[in-house]
Amino acid sequence: MTSNTLTKQKSTAKLSFKAQTLATVCAVALAVALPQVLHAVGAATGAGTALGEIFLPMHLPVLAVGFMAGPLAGAVSGALAPVVSFALSGMPGAVMLPVMCCELFAYGLIAGLLSGKNISAFRKLLSAQLAGRIVRAVAVFAAVYAFDSSIAVSTVWMSTVTGFAGILLQWAILPSLIKRTAKR
Repeated sequence: MTSNTLTKQKSTAKLSFKAQTLATVCAVALAVALPQVLHAVGAATGAGTALGEIFLPMHLPVLAVGFMAGPLAGAVSGALAPVVSFALSGMPGAVMLPVMCCELFAYGLIAGLLSGKNISAFRKLLSAQLAGRIVRAVAVFAAVYAFDSSIAVSTVWMSTVTGFAGILLQWAILPSLIKRTAKR
């Protein structure tokens, strides 16, 4: 590492606990509100809940808060967002709730852990996305094993294919956010 890189990493200010808490609350609120907006649009257009499955609206604020506020804020918002959403709206469904909690927890945690690393913003995002998808696959396979079902492989594959537009949306938005946050 160059001395410039070391200086940059040392000068990165940690957010206060209060700021992390506020960021977590905002991320959870957005992770609950964005799917509701998409579900309302889906209901109006006849798409139903498909827009949420396509655009992955809960993932965006969780990844963003992980990158901006760190691993604690990312992990907590990732674990809480599906629970709060389920309590308020019944979504995600009870069957997918534990899977979503595990997946979003991983997204937020890994995004936060990578936020201070000296790698490209896109690689940080891609690494967090891959980690979250791997955790989702493990959670689905564990649930399938526990309940003896044969839908696991198709479920994991289809959720990735269906959500590809959301993954692309994350690629379009989050790297610039990561770069701006790193400069501050």
